[in-house]
Amino acid sequence: MGKNLIVILGATASGKTHLAARLASELQGEIISADSRQVYRGMDLGTGKDLHQYIIDGRRVPCHLVDILDPSCEFNVYDFQKRFYEVFDQVRKRNRLPVLCGGTGLYLEAVLMSYQMPQAVSDPALTALLSEKTIPELQEILCSYPTQLHNRTDLDDRGRLIRRIEIEAARKNPARPDAQRPVIDPAVFGIRRDRTDLRRRIALRLKERIGQGMIEEVEGLHTNGLSWERLESFGLEYRFIAQYLQDKITKDEMVSLLAIAIGQFAKRQETWFRRMERRGIDITWVDGDDYQTLKDRIMKAMDEETFFTG
Repeated sequence: MGKNLIVILGATASGKTHLAARLASELQGEIISADSRQVYRGMDLGTGKDLHQYIIDGRRVPCHLVDILDPSCEFNVYDFQKRFYEVFDQVRKRNRLPVLCGGTGLYLEAVLMSYQMPQAVSDPALTALLSEKTIPELQEILCSYPTQLHNRTDLDDRGRLIRRIEIEAARKNPARPDAQRPVIDPAVFGIRRDRTDLRRRIALRLKERIGQGMIEEVEGLHTNGLSWERLESFGLEYRFIAQYLQDKITKDEMVSLLAIAIGQFAKRQETWFRRMERRGIDITWVDGDDYQTLKDRIMKAMDEETFFTG
């Protein structure tokens, strides 16, 4: 079986979405998003969906795992992995090329390293016990499990902490065997930029999205029923704008703190990608402005390996 998946990863504002969409358009592919927040409907500017970038030469490139849930719903790495496998199979059955694109390292690793993610069967007794715990106590319980699947949101949000513990308990004592998984043989490409250039792009994009109505988007989500606590749990744009709308910080402070936080987030993403390489994932890095080199290297991989086989 030859390569059957292209992965385009990169830090926020690296330009990976446009490159992936252009590539998918030329190679008869379909995008599968690997972004932990873009699954939510109504969270557009804050998550950087940039849906217009999926329109290439007047035609929309199919994109999956975007706008599939209301923001009141929980979504985690187990849910992502399960849905990815389903979409991957569907795309392959159409004889199209799956292109996995995103920057959520945890989600990417779950696919590329075939994490064992058993479904957490509801255990009312466990849930009741965990509900009585403080956040520090829940953090201690989660960190007692031998896993590397913790991200910052898991550790900061009570609901996610409880859900992660339930998943780890299920991993330790699975109620049923994992479903059949598709065999995946990926070609992984990373989009990188000079740090100064990336900071410039982050600042420019933030200014543009505020002008496009990102503050109003967060305000509307709250008006439609999302609590401030829930909005802040999404991090970055939603956390700082929610704080501004609650008069906890000024607008100038919000913009300044948010730009710094996004830059720090991009740095953490890059650190995660380096860790992926240390764990054996081969990533071919390409400059963010060099689409032709990206395409040439992918075409070379396609010449050396047979896509659409198996």
